[in-house]
Amino acid sequence: MTDKYDVIVVGAGPGGYVAAIRCAQLGLKTACVEEWINKQQKPALGGTCLNVGCIPSKALLESSERYEEIAKHNADHGITVDGLQIDVAKMIARKDKIVSQLTGGIEQLFKANGITWLQGRGKLLAGKQVEVTAHDGTVSTAAADNVIIAVGSTPIELPIAKWLDTRIVDSAGALDWETTPGKLGVIGAGVIGLEMGSVWRRLGSEVVVIEAMDDFLGAADRDVAKSAQTQFKKQGLDIRLSSKVAKVEAGDNGVTVTYNDPNGEQTLLVDRLIVAVGRKSNTAGAFAADSGVQLDDRGRVVVDGHLQTAVAGVYAIGDCIVGPMLAHKASEEGVLVAEQIAGQKPHINYDAIPWVIYTHPEIAWVGKTEAELKAVGVEYKAGSFPFAANGRAKAMDQADGLVKVLADAKTDRILGVHFVGPLASELVGQAVIAIETECSSEDLARMTFAHPTVSEAIHEAMLAVDGRALHAVGKKRK
Repeated sequence: MTDKYDVIVVGAGPGGYVAAIRCAQLGLKTACVEEWINKQQKPALGGTCLNVGCIPSKALLESSERYEEIAKHNADHGITVDGLQIDVAKMIARKDKIVSQLTGGIEQLFKANGITWLQGRGKLLAGKQVEVTAHDGTVSTAAADNVIIAVGSTPIELPIAKWLDTRIVDSAGALDWETTPGKLGVIGAGVIGLEMGSVWRRLGSEVVVIEAMDDFLGAADRDVAKSAQTQFKKQGLDIRLSSKVAKVEAGDNGVTVTYNDPNGEQTLLVDRLIVAVGRKSNTAGAFAADSGVQLDDRGRVVVDGHLQTAVAGVYAIGDCIVGPMLAHKASEEGVLVAEQIAGQKPHINYDAIPWVIYTHPEIAWVGKTEAELKAVGVEYKAGSFPFAANGRAKAMDQADGLVKVLADAKTDRILGVHFVGPLASELVGQAVIAIETECSSEDLARMTFAHPTVSEAIHEAMLAVDGRALHAVGKKRK
């Protein structure tokens, strides 16, 4: 007999588990299918983000940043530490503990909300039925009035750099090394490559990042990207742009990467290599041929403006559809679909979704860049303010970087806010609120910000839009 639910969610990452919880809150009989097996070889919820992505990477970034702070920066504060050491295995164990606590917390939330966890790989069949292949190979089928596809994404493996034990790894593999590599290569200078490269550089690795693109952080504002690149270079992160990998060979002495840059063919010998060239939708094998769901040429599920597929009552969210592969975007889409199913009329403003890179300095932004505004012919005015003139940032020894604001030239409505510097991941939330509530730069310029705080840099950048920043020399207000 086939079990029947109001909603079946396929995938329990940040999109899927949040969708399941919201469905249950709204009184819908809900099941969630998840196949993840964790490091301890046990079934786990949370998907990539909680198990081998957002959460564990931030745990290692925090540990490595504390180590570097003590090793390189505390002396200026009059603090001297002798015999400093890093126990990498213990650092990894702490990361694993945090992951276990949070994934276990989701399991408790499922129980508290009466959500049925169907353990195994889900496959959508015709008629809104979901086939679940358990880890022992047994197959069962469940049906629902509504199905939410939240299968997430997987790392892209390069044919010329296939995963190889602990020497050639994806981002997940780089989270579990218990010794620090002497020399580390990273293919890809995106979010994952920069974050993982930063972790191991802080712990003593010589890190070389190879990036095929000509521009550093092409999606970010150019002023922010330039500032970040300069700071990374000072830290010793060797980022080589316009470098296209041609061959990767593993041998007894390490991994040899052959790449081509403007000067011709180059070779790089490293102890270990992280391949971080992006991710792809995890839709392979997720749909029966007669399921009715359509995929685009990149394997993403095709949805309409309400995130519904070609099949009425079947929705898709998160990394497996078009849009940025961000955990918080997936979560909000999960809530939106759940509330639509319940008859509500929710909304997501895709122009107010923040991006964050958790390096040091942190990089964050929300809204449009100058390049995007120029491309569509929007007239704008810009204001920026350096953290070098911010008292709190100076006291924190984090006075590099800036805040940059873009506002409509006619209406003054804030169109984009960009950060590189201290606490950027937290500051960007204020910018999200400003864009979501359609604030003008004048609105924030007239608000009172606490002193001394790094958030004052936002206030000053808003003032700078109109040429009247108080703590920086700039154009005079007309």
